[in-house]
Amino acid sequence: MYVYRKIHWKIIVSFAWKNLLFFMIYGSAIVFTYHYLEHLDINIGIPFMPISTIGIAVAFYLGFKNNQSYDRFWEGRKIWGGIVNYSRTWGNQVMSYVSDLHAKESVSDEELHTIQHRLTYRQIAWINALRLQLRVPANHSISETKGANKKMFQGKPGGEDWDQDVAPFLSCSTEIHMIESKKNTATHIVRAQGEDCKHLFKVGLIDDFRHMKLMHSLEEFYNLQGKCERIKNTPLPRQYSYFSSVFVWIFILLMPFGLVGEFHDMGHNFIWLTVPFYMIVAWVFLTMELVGDNSEDPFENFINDVPMTALCRTIEIDLREMLGETDLPPKVEAVNGVLM
Repeated sequence: MYVYRKIHWKIIVSFAWKNLLFFMIYGSAIVFTYHYLEHLDINIGIPFMPISTIGIAVAFYLGFKNNQSYDRFWEGRKIWGGIVNYSRTWGNQVMSYVSDLHAKESVSDEELHTIQHRLTYRQIAWINALRLQLRVPANHSISETKGANKKMFQGKPGGEDWDQDVAPFLSCSTEIHMIESKKNTATHIVRAQGEDCKHLFKVGLIDDFRHMKLMHSLEEFYNLQGKCERIKNTPLPRQYSYFSSVFVWIFILLMPFGLVGEFHDMGHNFIWLTVPFYMIVAWVFLTMELVGDNSEDPFENFINDVPMTALCRTIEIDLREMLGETDLPPKVEAVNGVLM
């Protein structure tokens, strides 16, 4: 997610220069052709009224699409806000609920801390596994369907590795191998938490009420994961995504035929003003189209997406501090204005 208040012009130019170059060449070709054919009494200009009508319709269509795309991003951010909150709740519950008050056998403080450590670290494994799953490009994602600009995608999905970001937080090699072999690793990490809670209830380290509260938190983790997967696996309806691009390009390609006539009416030497004004208007409309496209998939690891890496690190720091740890990783900071 881009977090600086202003977007640096270097970033804007890096994304826009190819389109601006095309607009300049295309607009110049239309003006040159208009100027040449004018001497042959052939007019290729189009009245600007129908073109402006198309532009108004396209603007409304883009506005609707961009609103829906932003709603998808904002819903994704709210879901991850819930993941942050419930992860902290889970850490607090583990530290408060797991005790030897009703234990069937005596348990040392060190053994209790080991259990709390295992449950807390497995939660950190879950958030990282979910993050990596969500960042794998889907068939309908822009990185797959449109060959997105490489600058907008940070390396491979997530730019991270399962063995580095998930496995260290699981309790043993057997658990690591069992979970890694599953298609949906995040789901089975929560399942492992449930099995652990069942065992703790049997040996009396948590009572019935606390067991129910812990299972309710696990249920909420499944709900939050399912909401993320719903956004991930359900694209913005293609009729909005596809036809907005078609309509924008129809408007962009027709626009210079209308502008050249308008500037010609101001005087013969003014027709070359068509090119810069065409470049500006075409760039504005195409940018609105691309903003909507790049916002509809909030988990693809683009520069405008939900900063899941930073949120996972925040959760990790909070939970490890609950365990009394002091050797903590640093917060994830924005690099060139981008917080991943």
